[in-house]
Amino acid sequence: MLHCMEPKAEEDALSPEPQRRSICSNCDRPTRVCLCHALPFPPIQTATRILIVQHPHEARHKLSTTPILNKSLLRASSVTSRRLRHGLSPILDRSPAALYLFPSSSSSTTPALHISAVRPSADLVLIAFDATWQHAREMVRASEDFLSGFATRVCLDVDESVGGGSIYDSELILRKEPFAGCVSTMEAVARALRVLEPNGPEIEEKLVGVLREMVRLQAGFLKPVKPRPKLLKKKTEENEKKEGS
Repeated sequence: MLHCMEPKAEEDALSPEPQRRSICSNCDRPTRVCLCHALPFPPIQTATRILIVQHPHEARHKLSTTPILNKSLLRASSVTSRRLRHGLSPILDRSPAALYLFPSSSSSTTPALHISAVRPSADLVLIAFDATWQHAREMVRASEDFLSGFATRVCLDVDESVGGGSIYDSELILRKEPFAGCVSTMEAVARALRVLEPNGPEIEEKLVGVLREMVRLQAGFLKPVKPRPKLLKKKTEENEKKEGS
């Protein structure tokens, strides 16, 4: 028995180790999809401070836009956690004037104000949650006790009754979104800064440009996204109810 295993062990010892992907030291992405040429240099200066709260699962996702936001915006930073609490972020421990970006739902205890109704103030902090829709909802719910003392809940246009497309619908095909109006974290921040910053449209255009390039590069290495079975089933049931009524 031992004699039979020895040749295999010798073969494994002689076989070359699997080659690791080459990673760009600046943008921290594989060199085949390096984004350095698209990143704004110097990083974009904003009056608003941006804090991204990233779910631990999302931190391992190859399409997470949080690292790109941190590279693109001078005043952007991120923490990885399932909820916000004292001691996690020195910025938030000071209880600054803040907005946290997440829409209201039927089960929300805190209604969201549309961001267009917000009057920007000095040293404002914008908080965005980077996670799947379900995880983000859980993160917001777990963080609201902490945020309620100093932050206002705000939203973009999201409609949970309408099925969502991919990021940018026809253009960006990488990740299926659950509802109409859902966007990637990077696009959500870009839309918010459009409203909050004096040169908001210019900032939004630059960030969207980086996101477009990221998707263009990544699309060549991914299979086309397939609709989520649960969402398809739900949408089919809703259509059948409408037809039967």
